Amino acid sequence: MSDQEQADAAEDADEAETEGLADGDFVRVAYTIRTADDDRVIDTTDEEIAEDAEIDTEEHEFEPRIIALGAGHVFPSVEEAFIGAEVGDEGVVDVPAEDAFGAYDPDEVETVKADKIPEDSRYPGAQVQIDNQQGYLETIIGGRARVDFNHPLAGEDLEYEYEILEQIDDREQQAAGMLGMYLQEAPEVRIETVTEEEESVTEDDDGEETVETEEVEKDVLYVTATQAMQMNQQWMFQKQQIAQDLMSRLDLDRVVVEEVIEGGGMGGLGGMMGGMGGGAGAEDIEEALEDVDVDADEIVDEIDEE
Repeated sequence: MSDQEQADAAEDADEAETEGLADGDFVRVAYTIRTADDDRVIDTTDEEIAEDAEIDTEEHEFEPRIIALGAGHVFPSVEEAFIGAEVGDEGVVDVPAEDAFGAYDPDEVETVKADKIPEDSRYPGAQVQIDNQQGYLETIIGGRARVDFNHPLAGEDLEYEYEILEQIDDREQQAAGMLGMYLQEAPEVRIETVTEEEESVTEDDDGEETVETEEVEKDVLYVTATQAMQMNQQWMFQKQQIAQDLMSRLDLDRVVVEEVIEGGGMGGLGGMMGGMGGGAGAEDIEEALEDVDVDADEIVDEIDEE
């Protein structure tokens, strides 16, 4: 590399460093989100803060999250603060309700027949689903119920406190982080480069086709599907979109989901069914018929003669 090329490369590096984080970068972030009016914690990566806020710490993992800038993983106003920022930056972003969970809409509160709600959910505050809409039961009187279909945090201005801990360049960590944002847990992943043969057809001036085979390398993401992941509703209904997002952002050619089935349970069933099939011998049949009111010796003799 010439002196001029080295100088240009150094200048580009300085500019990149000055510009800070950009759309498409992956960062690990510690954050806590609170409501602006009463300082109520609604999400955090800090377990101590969660415990103080009396959030159930047994059902969730509290650790910094990997976020892909430009992927909609954070509120728009927070993403604006991250673009151009540096690793180590921290601060608080005010998030208006419109950028968070939307303004509160009185028209989203409806009165419905009480028999649309299961009996064990007929109490104020219960989360209910009616006509494929999620809502919260406000009141129930006689055969009528008022249900609020607004998001529980609709109309709430938020405060997003954050610290950018590091930039993530490893693609496996990036993939695990993206899946963690979608599924609330990060499954095991690995990326392998595989070589495959691909055929291409070319046509000459005379219209004759020639088939050529060449070896191409493809980057494949392998995801180990846990039982919780397979039961996750977002994964069940959006796995195609999630896979496409992973391939697009991580420059992958394919996503392969590996299902793991643990041993145990019905392990003896296969052997039992196999033993009762055509492999059963005369002695096995005689033992099986000992308690049956038939002449077992006669049946065994008939089988042996065949």
